[in-house]
Amino acid sequence: MTADLLVPDRVDTRRVKLAVAAAGISSFALLYAPQAVLPQLAAQYHLDAGAASLAISVATAALAIGVLPIATLSEVIGRRPVILTSVIASAVLGLLLPLAPSYPVLLVLRALQGVAIAGFPGVAAAYLVEQLGKRGVASAVGAMIAGNSVGGMLGRLSTGFTAGGLGYHGALTVAGGLGLVFSLLTVLTLPGVRQQRTFATEKLEQTSLAPATVVPSRLRNVLDGLGAALGKPVLLAQYAVALLAMGAFVAMYNAAGFRLTGRPLDLSPATASLVFLSYAIGSVSSATVGRLVGRFGRTRSAVGALLLTAAGIALTVPDSLVLVVLGFLVLTGGFFAAHAVANGWTAAEAPEGARGQASGLYTLMYYLGSSVGGTAGSVIYADAGWGWLAFTTVGWLVLATVVVALAAARRTASVPSPA
Repeated sequence: MTADLLVPDRVDTRRVKLAVAAAGISSFALLYAPQAVLPQLAAQYHLDAGAASLAISVATAALAIGVLPIATLSEVIGRRPVILTSVIASAVLGLLLPLAPSYPVLLVLRALQGVAIAGFPGVAAAYLVEQLGKRGVASAVGAMIAGNSVGGMLGRLSTGFTAGGLGYHGALTVAGGLGLVFSLLTVLTLPGVRQQRTFATEKLEQTSLAPATVVPSRLRNVLDGLGAALGKPVLLAQYAVALLAMGAFVAMYNAAGFRLTGRPLDLSPATASLVFLSYAIGSVSSATVGRLVGRFGRTRSAVGALLLTAAGIALTVPDSLVLVVLGFLVLTGGFFAAHAVANGWTAAEAPEGARGQASGLYTLMYYLGSSVGGTAGSVIYADAGWGWLAFTTVGWLVLATVVVALAAARRTASVPSPA
């Protein structure tokens, strides 16, 4: 029996959505909590914007490196144990961050936290397909990404609002406690997978293998799944969207604190952190993107969301607080819509038995974009200013749009016309 034939009842569906939303809140609150206090870290350790942004980029780079091996591990031991280990370990490391005696030690802890966090986003989409079936995955992925955006917002706001009174040490402690609460909620609500079908399990069921050959056989079949996940152009296009759009998004938010607290806007850190309320728009756009896809299709929805993100970035260029805030609202809504479309598209198009690898590759590119694009954007901002940062990130988004359009056109051309 395949996952598509399973029809979960409403209570189970709600429980699944609650669990992955809570895991998203925990993971992303912890991952991006330092972003709101980058100016304070820069002042404390005498860093420029590019060096301070390593507090974000080191974690996202470690996540990117760890996500594919962890996604592969989930093919062997199951999705649920990986997700639960991820949320608990990342929360514990979050509570250790404020105890770091120096910036290098803080970066080491952030790298470990990035690896720990990798277990949730790396396998979540595959878990949802296996739990709910392809027909139910769109709304569940939207709920998950809504949780991700809420987590990113809460993590940044919790540190931004408390750094003034508690310092960045106290602010990171608050964020760590927030992550722990939602990780425990995940542990209490996350159901086991109804039916996990992988290359490894399918092959092992079909053949009688000696114990000594089980592990090599599983490894061989997992690698087959990786090849399958790399063999479809439409999936390669989604990986490109993850890389380029996430790079643009994180680059803008890494520099946001410096832009808003510096001249000519001169906002206080607490007031500047209000820009992260824009994530509420991201929650709405990602949660409702299923209806957008149903009406316009995946290609038009993805292209429209990417262009909307680029338009939002353009709005932030003038030295007007109103336009900067409006621009962040628009770019955030557009980005999370694009991410929800691409992530759901990846889960739906992944070959049977290779969902873990496809999900892992998508997440790998997503956080590689966050790490490389976020740091590159911070360096561009420090050296050339906001205008050049905006120009560069819009260019990345235009490139992502072209890749999606070309992949869709190639797929359409390959479909035989009806007789």
